[in-house]
Amino acid sequence: MQTDDGWNMETAALELFDIGVNLTNKAFRKDLDEVLARSWAAGLTGMAITGTSVAASEAALELAQRDPQRLYATAGVHPHEASQYDSDAHQRIRTLAGEAGVVAIGETGLDFNRDFSPRPAQEQAFERQLELACELSLPVFLHQRDAHERFIAILKAYRDALPAAVLHCFTGTREELWASLDLDLYIGITGWICDERRGLSLQDCVGDIPTARLVIETDAPYLTPRTLKPKPKAGRNEPAFLPEVLQAVSRCRNADPAQLAHQTTANARQLFRI
Repeated sequence: MQTDDGWNMETAALELFDIGVNLTNKAFRKDLDEVLARSWAAGLTGMAITGTSVAASEAALELAQRDPQRLYATAGVHPHEASQYDSDAHQRIRTLAGEAGVVAIGETGLDFNRDFSPRPAQEQAFERQLELACELSLPVFLHQRDAHERFIAILKAYRDALPAAVLHCFTGTREELWASLDLDLYIGITGWICDERRGLSLQDCVGDIPTARLVIETDAPYLTPRTLKPKPKAGRNEPAFLPEVLQAVSRCRNADPAQLAHQTTANARQLFRI
């Protein structure tokens, strides 16, 4: 099979679950149906559409409801948008969280790399969403960038009351990984591991993740695996490229891809309780 941008893809025998994909992003506006068709042809059996704001969470749920056996949504406000997390936003996220098809609160957490929202606002929004997840007994879909110590300190206070939590798009150090595993987090690995420049540290420590806590994702349309050959002409990532992430993780862990596909899919379904 060949995508519209020329990337060749064989129909996969593996069953895969993408735990984080931004399908409501404008990059998919013109060809979403084709993107989804390529995803199913590539072996995906499910994916979670990430909510990053109130509007994006509403759109994620609307899209998930089109195919409730394979598409799911998260509902939350990303730290970049934390300044907008007022009482109205909180109530709207609470309402969304009660809808069938919403499987987690988030994307929530801290991002001290870009500080698009002031850090106090980020921390407040993070804590309120953790409180909501605890109240509703929902998993949390977590983001952390350059904020490890504060992130762990805040999360630790709520962790015992959370049914599950996943640190999506992990790119940190081995020490940060161990601290995250100490809180029994699932760890999401993206195409970052396919980057021969930035991904070396991740390649080195991904083997430390217990098999039962490993999940994979594309974070599409971002983080296109650099190992794709030929490369997508538009540079856009899409969930059909998840097998590339699987292969990279399998190589780094010296694991059988089929077994790893089975395990990460089972982990994703356990995480989201689907």
